[in-house]
Amino acid sequence: MTRVWQWNRPVTVREVLEDLQQERSIAYTTVMTVMDNLHQKGWVRREVDGRAYRYTAVSTRAAYSAALMNEAWSRSDNPAAALVAFFGMMSPEQREALQDAVRMVSPNPAGNPAGGPAGNPAGGPVGNPAASPPEPTAEAAEGADPADDTEPGSGR
Repeated sequence: MTRVWQWNRPVTVREVLEDLQQERSIAYTTVMTVMDNLHQKGWVRREVDGRAYRYTAVSTRAAYSAALMNEAWSRSDNPAAALVAFFGMMSPEQREALQDAVRMVSPNPAGNPAGGPAGNPAGGPVGNPAASPPEPTAEAAEGADPADDTEPGSGR
């Protein structure tokens, strides 16, 4: 999934294979199997292009990350404590990014007398981050940690 997200365009198994082979030895059939598994699970779409398929991500990496965070938080028996612990692990740069994100979804009293973001009088974030289940990465399909951006077996 990392390659599909990075390139942000339809990709073939051959393209992914050639890119991965710059870092490590991997078989065409391995990449083909992972891409097919991602398609069967609904994480990528595919279109026929000659004798091959072109695969496209169904969601963005940001949406995937948000769904993972929402799922983990919703499973906590004490969500407030989980958030405090999570915030304590953040770097100063991550806390700044969080503050920027909160400003983006915070109520704007002058522009929205209802108190919430436009289109959401309840005052919470717009949309439902739990509306779709998270999509594992290709790494998860091979049994690696989905939060790890490295390719499985690369040793990095």
